[in-house]
Amino acid sequence: MAEKKPVDVLEALSRDARLRVFLRAGRIDAMPAKHSRRRLLLAEVAQAFEPGVRYPERQVNDVLSAMYPDYAALRRYLVDEDFLSRAGGEYWRTGGPA
Repeated sequence: MAEKKPVDVLEALSRDARLRVFLRAGRIDAMPAKHSRRRLLLAEVAQAFEPGVRYPERQVNDVLSAMYPDYAALRRYLVDEDFLSRAGGEYWRTGGPA
């Protein structure tokens, strides 16, 4: 499965009634406080990365900054929730815990 472009991820978020409230001006404006909603949002954001592909941190930052102003926080959320893994300055999609 190929990765989605940031615009495709944002479009998918805008179609989900539970998540569109976190968008403003076509970008993620706020991170959901409720854990279940935050995981839904992060699962969609993770689709911007193809499984099995290793991405340098700069490329991850470029993708995430197109969706959310605080791309470093978004990157940390993705790692903390096991949607992305990291080692040696590279990131890859792990798909999230079962």
